[in-house]
Amino acid sequence: MREIVLDTETTGLDPASGHRLVEIACLELVNHLPSGRHFQRYLNPDRDMPEDAFAVHGLSAVFLADKPRFHEVAQELLAFIDGAPLVIHNAEFDMRFLNAELAQAGLPVLEGSLAVDTLQMARRKFPGAPASLDALCRRFSIDNSARSLHGALLDAELLAEVYLELIGGRQAGLDLVQAEVMAAAAVAAAAGPARPPRPHTATLEELAAHAAMLDVMKQPLWRM
Repeated sequence: MREIVLDTETTGLDPASGHRLVEIACLELVNHLPSGRHFQRYLNPDRDMPEDAFAVHGLSAVFLADKPRFHEVAQELLAFIDGAPLVIHNAEFDMRFLNAELAQAGLPVLEGSLAVDTLQMARRKFPGAPASLDALCRRFSIDNSARSLHGALLDAELLAEVYLELIGGRQAGLDLVQAEVMAAAAVAAAAGPARPPRPHTATLEELAAHAAMLDVMKQPLWRM
């Protein structure tokens, strides 16, 4: 089962007001566990960076000036996603920005049904409790000490751990590991060196010795 954990950083809250993506990161999960593959790009938004947005992610207009535009990486992004479900925290926000960028690039937008919203999952599982990514990391004892600023790839990595907990916890991963270990052991056993069968039939010398022993016994049961 393949899924993509996705996170973005932006210049603001609403693409309809001219705000743009400035970073996008995708992390591949296979059977709910990170496969080691990821996609991450900083993006030139062709506009200024508001101070409140810079305070969130620390990406300045100067830093982003030589980065590619969204339309230059869009096909690579879509190829990485390849129709997989998108695991996103507050999916409506990120999907709105993604689809605004795709539409501006003249590309088909992503179906909303692709999104798996971990914010909604957390609110259903823990009604009334804080459901931010930081709050969920604290709840599940996930180390987020490196998160002094928001960053799409780091947030995707943390979200992958949170998502595993939301769908049932780390035991699911242990089950997969155990199955893999058992399968590897079976393969190793099958590929081991062949051993000749051990003989179990008594030799002629052993039969003669047995008969001699019976000769000295009174009415041995083995001859009755």
